[in-house]
Amino acid sequence: MPAIYATAPGKIILCGEHAVVYGKPAIALPVTQVRTKTTILAKPAAIPGKVQIIAPCINLNTSMNELTEEHPLRKTIALVEQELHINALPACEIRITTTVPLGAGLGSSASVTVSLARALSNFLGQPLPDDSINRITYEVEKIHHVTPSGIDNTVITYGAPILFQKGNPIEFLNILNGFNLVIADSGTASSTAEMVEGVRERWQEDKAKYDRMFERIASVTTQVYEALCNGNLENNGVLLTENHQLLREIGVSTPVLDQMVNAALEAGASGAKLSGGGGGGNIIAVVLPGSVDRVSAALFGSGARNIIVTAISSRNDGIHG
Repeated sequence: MPAIYATAPGKIILCGEHAVVYGKPAIALPVTQVRTKTTILAKPAAIPGKVQIIAPCINLNTSMNELTEEHPLRKTIALVEQELHINALPACEIRITTTVPLGAGLGSSASVTVSLARALSNFLGQPLPDDSINRITYEVEKIHHVTPSGIDNTVITYGAPILFQKGNPIEFLNILNGFNLVIADSGTASSTAEMVEGVRERWQEDKAKYDRMFERIASVTTQVYEALCNGNLENNGVLLTENHQLLREIGVSTPVLDQMVNAALEAGASGAKLSGGGGGGNIIAVVLPGSVDRVSAALFGSGARNIIVTAISSRNDGIHG
């Protein structure tokens, strides 16, 4: 039997992070330049039911039974089995590789779960629909992030730009007039769960203040949405910078991220902000075509460890390198 595999992209939050946890809208884009791949190979000669999991990115090479029941990989397998009404996997080897940076706000945990869940259901001959994959991934995200918004699993499952708001139907965005986005990695890993919990603690101490800031972030997100639909985000990049200032106010930026944002703006970016949980990870910048090289050089000069330059397509099918 040939090996079965499935892949999943990374993601970036264009605007609305943190506020999205409190029911506000956010916009997210898939990042296809980085991907997770899960390959499953049947092992008919092995001990029945033995499942070996190899994930070099986290230095893991072990039998599934050696993992706790709440380990994200074992939990994903259990949820797929539950969804497909099967009791156990046949003997197999599961290998997971990824180019999605860990702890950088690019959705590494959701990318792994989506690719694993898809590969497993394909391996079992019962490919699961996107809504099932999304539901499974959201449950596993709770292990990683405690109180996930649901945006990472959604944008990565469907692989398309989305406007996401808890309790509302997913809106897939038809982006007019493509634009350039520079994603710069600060080189500092961060825990989304810890950053979200920190914001929650501060919100509980002063709900009125934080609710006002979440409303302001929601207003910015709505304006960005309108700019995307009207095809003029490049002329409204200042909205992303405004979003960054609000994220600073809620306490999730760092001096390094602020420095990178300022470097991008000084080099000609029309707007820039941190993206994701904050405390490290990436900043993003909307850049005019003639400024891409200059902004990239400035970001490297300000401490960026890696840069991805992406062209956001005017088609409703995500990001292309």
